Formats: sequence, structure tokens, C-alpha cells
Amino acid sequence: MDILTGFTATQVFPLAELEVGKHFYWQIGNFNLHGQVFLTSWFVILVLVIASLLATRNLQQVPGGMQNFMEYALEFIRNLAKDQIGEKEYRPWVPFVGTLFLFIFVANWSGALIPWKVLRIPASELAAPTNDINTTVALALLTSLAYFYAGFRKRGLGYLAKYIEPTPILLPINILEDFTKPLSLSFRLFGNILADELVVAVLVLLVPLFVPLPVMALGLFTSAIQALIFATLAAAYIGEALEGHGEEEHE
Repeated sequence: MDILTGFTATQVFPLAELEVGKHFYWQIGNFNLHGQVFLTSWFVILVLVIASLLATRNLQQVPGGMQNFMEYALEFIRNLAKDQIGEKEYRPWVPFVGTLFLFIFVANWSGALIPWKVLRIPASELAAPTNDINTTVALALLTSLAYFYAGFRKRGLGYLAKYIEPTPILLPINILEDFTKPLSLSFRLFGNILADELVVAVLVLLVPLFVPLPVMALGLFTSAIQALIFATLAAAYIGEALEGHGEEEHE
């Protein structure tokens, strides 16, 4: 079974020889990297970099075109982070939340708009990065690291007190919650994107002309919603980790 960033499990944890699906690997030393995931991920990153360069190459006092679009996106992300994290704490986290949202949004839409499967590669096929469980789990674990960092940075070892609040009896449940958060984030995103692409693929085979079009339009909408849900939950978890710090300082 493959793990997060494309390393095969047998290279790191020799637990099983089972592998789901076929993959295009890059061999680097003793590690196998999922080449198809990296190729599509780099494409998404390239799209975001080009959009950023186009928006900032000739800044105007009255924005228009790409600058106006990117400023609207930034304002949207700032409001999202402010609502979930709080007005006093949200600013340092805007880049992280914004990167999550934009990467997932573009990755999801690339799977809905670009016919990746037309491009043939050895022993595998291309798809949206978020169509691979390795990508979604990696994004979920980054979110977990972010809210742990936020909690320890603001509250020190006092952050661990949350596990015995409001009563020490809840310690096992509070610990289990930290394992379920990345699981729910990763499988929700992966499952929705995979299901959408499978439905479109089946309909294209059965009724190749008009029926898939409404489903594809619905897929674009759900892809955007999934990016919004992931970024919102990530910001909410960070805000939860920071919760209580302001009151402690005031006291």
C-alpha cells in the first residue's frame, strides 16, 4: 500500500506487498515516487505561479483583469481566515489557508476540465492531484502540523491541557479526535473527487454526447465546494488550537 508522498510502503514500513492500482514511478535511491502525481501537481503549481505573475507584473491603483481577480481571491481568503481564526490571530495564517484553498481549487478543476487520460504515460494514467489519496493525506497532515504548531506556539505546553478539558475522563476521546481530523479531511476530498471523475467517465462511455455535460458542470461546482470545505476546516482547526490564548493573556 502506498503512503503519503508517493514512497512505497515496502521501502519504509515492510508491512504488506499489496498495491492498489498501477503507478508511474520515478526511482530515486531506494525510494519510488509517484511520477503521475508529481507531474499534475507541478502543472497546478505552474498555473498558480503564472496567475500570480500576471496579476502583479503591472500593479494599478484601480485594478483590472487578472489583478482584480487575484485581489478578489485574496479578499475572499482573508475573510475566510478571519471568520474561522479570529480577527486578532488570522493574519499570519492567510498564506497557509490561501495556499490550501487555491491549490485544491485548481487541482480539482484541472481534473474536471483537462482530459488528463488522453495523455498516456507508462503503466499509469494522469489525473487530478487530489484524485490520489497520497496528495489528500499529505494536505491533511500538513493541516494537522499547522494547528499543532499554532497551539504550542501560542500556549506552550499549556496546549496539552486541552486533552483533559473539561474532564480527564475525555482524554482518550480528545486524543482520538486528533487522529480523526486528518482522516476525515483526506478521505472526504479524495472520495468526492474520485467519485465525480468516475461518474463522468461512466457517462461518457454510455452516452458520450450531451448527458455528461450537466454532470461535468455539477462537478465543477462540487470541486469548488470541496476546496472551500477543506480550507474552512483547516482554518477552524487552527482557530480552535489558538482558542483561549487571548483570555489567558488578558488575565
